[in-house]
Amino acid sequence: MSKVPELFGSMVFNDSVMRERLPKDIYRALRRTINEGTALDPAVADVVAAAMKDWAVGKGATHFTHWFQPMTGITAEKHDAFLSPCGDGSVIMDFSGKELIKGESDASSFPSGGLRATFEARGYTAWDPTSYAFIKDDTLCIPTAFCSYHGEILDKKTPLLRSMDAVSREAIRVLRLFGKDVRRVTSTVGAEQEYFLINKEDYGKRADLILTGRTLFGAPAPKGQEMEDHYYGSIRPRVKAFMAELDEELWKLGICSKTEHNEVAPCQHEMAPLFTTANLATDQNQLSMEIMKKVANKHGFVCLLHEKPFEGVNGSGKHNNWSLSTDTGENLLDPGKTPMDNAQFLLFLTAVIKAVDDYQDLLRISVASAGNDHRLGANEAPPAIVSVYVGDELEQVVDALVSGGAHDKAVDAAMDIGVTALPPIPLDNSDRNRTSPFAFTGNKFEFRMPGSSFNIACTNVMLNTAVAMVLREFADELEDAPVFDTALSALIRRELAAHRRILFNGNGYGTDWPIEAQRRGLLNLRTTPEALERYDDPKNVALFAAMGIYTLEEIRSRQEIIQEDYSKTILIEARTALDLLRQQILPACMAYSKQVAEGVAVKQSIGIPAPEESALVRSLTEETGLLFQRAAELESSLTALPSGAAPRAEYCAQAVLPAMEAARAVADRLEGMVSHDFWPFPTYRDLLFYI
Repeated sequence: MSKVPELFGSMVFNDSVMRERLPKDIYRALRRTINEGTALDPAVADVVAAAMKDWAVGKGATHFTHWFQPMTGITAEKHDAFLSPCGDGSVIMDFSGKELIKGESDASSFPSGGLRATFEARGYTAWDPTSYAFIKDDTLCIPTAFCSYHGEILDKKTPLLRSMDAVSREAIRVLRLFGKDVRRVTSTVGAEQEYFLINKEDYGKRADLILTGRTLFGAPAPKGQEMEDHYYGSIRPRVKAFMAELDEELWKLGICSKTEHNEVAPCQHEMAPLFTTANLATDQNQLSMEIMKKVANKHGFVCLLHEKPFEGVNGSGKHNNWSLSTDTGENLLDPGKTPMDNAQFLLFLTAVIKAVDDYQDLLRISVASAGNDHRLGANEAPPAIVSVYVGDELEQVVDALVSGGAHDKAVDAAMDIGVTALPPIPLDNSDRNRTSPFAFTGNKFEFRMPGSSFNIACTNVMLNTAVAMVLREFADELEDAPVFDTALSALIRRELAAHRRILFNGNGYGTDWPIEAQRRGLLNLRTTPEALERYDDPKNVALFAAMGIYTLEEIRSRQEIIQEDYSKTILIEARTALDLLRQQILPACMAYSKQVAEGVAVKQSIGIPAPEESALVRSLTEETGLLFQRAAELESSLTALPSGAAPRAEYCAQAVLPAMEAARAVADRLEGMVSHDFWPFPTYRDLLFYI
């Protein structure tokens, strides 16, 4: 590990490798494609493909794949060997520009939300040159977009790239009004990844974890997270060994894994990379989740990425740190030392605030899933209500601008903690608010609502597109203004006043916040089905059409895909719960009850009353009978499923999920009554507190 600089990016066909291996004119042509989006000449592609193949083969690769991100939310790949027959029974290692640029895949087996019929099988993958190729498991992986034979987009990468182009285009228009000559504005992202590690042996004994990713049953352990001793605590040697190997594997792939620590819940941890462009960050986060699972397996762990694998302790999120940067190196969300006097920053800040307020529903939709519904609003994650935290100083700036009053500029301050040996600690211009869904953290916004298993492409599509639309509106108004400064001041004041309601610096966990949010007119979309109803709202359809992101058909296909995914998830959980109840939990309860009853009978036969044991048998019998009833009610809920993606999703939320929760409540009570030796699978005490 002493040669980290040499290790870093060693498995990536990155800029330094391209500069070294490509002829200068080819390299320049490829850079123009990457930086400016110009079409790539097929002759250039042939040279790039040959250099890419030689590099990959030199690293031990034997195959290549077009690596893409279908609507399943995970990645997909089809491997082809670098083989070309010579006609004399021998082969050569070959790879053409045509193979680099375009691949073909069976599109019929991926979710399409009605865009494609089952028999319409042809799909195409198209090379995304803005995301570097890399080697994984002896295979050259070429990041690509995925579309159907007729051009319908079937993946998460294509709309992300479109949204990045949209926000760049509109931001450049605004910057020109400030006299800035930039060629590209890039949305940048750093995705903090939370996860759980549990023993592989325990995982293998729980069908619910294997089939659903979360525990469908489980009484609280005697100790949870209430002692607050796990957060930032000393990392256990086994976990540290896992983290060390994870870092090494991520660094090879050019992923800047920077921070690692214990999270709040027992067995919960976090990895945070440095930021990069939104499309690279998306690719790298997908890779990170895959590699976490592989490395965990080597260390006797299973890595759980479900948003709520354990009831009663914190779930896992993925904080999406988002900003905008120019090709000249300027961060457009950096307020500087005097934000009140930084008109450009204030305009971009206003654009983000307006975008979040106008499109609250889309941001909520971007984090909607069955798993994340368990986490949001559970006093561990932001509520389902979207709001913006800007900190005390910026809130004062906003209020001064809206009212036209004066603002006392913040002065550099330091904290004196009363220990003379310690230097003064410089104070930031605001505290952090971990209960806020969308918090300004100095020079970026941290969107805390995405779940740990999410592909962050959708979240960043929504952010980029909404901000791009607002920037377009601002540019249209300001470009026609007779006096720019006067129009700019009026626009900022007007829009901040109109969207002041979305700013909230208080406690998002507080019971009074939903009441206050309702008074302000903010949305509280508690469940995924409720949120998804708004996907094809006319204002959202108009937004995506104006920015060239989705057609109405593509919006409705995604709406249907997420609705179906929600229903399928709940139904798999319900069927798994029924299996566990009838094949493991109920037999265990009856066996234990029988043993206690037999003990009572023996004692009573020799004149010992045994009232406590008798009471336990009665309680076990009553609770077991109730659990039989709850299991029957759960099964009954599965027989009344409506047709149609939206009605089925709503039914699963309103009928199947409550039936599962009712059965769980009884089973968890029984777990506390039945001997540990009789319980059929590892308990929370076993899962969360291993050595």
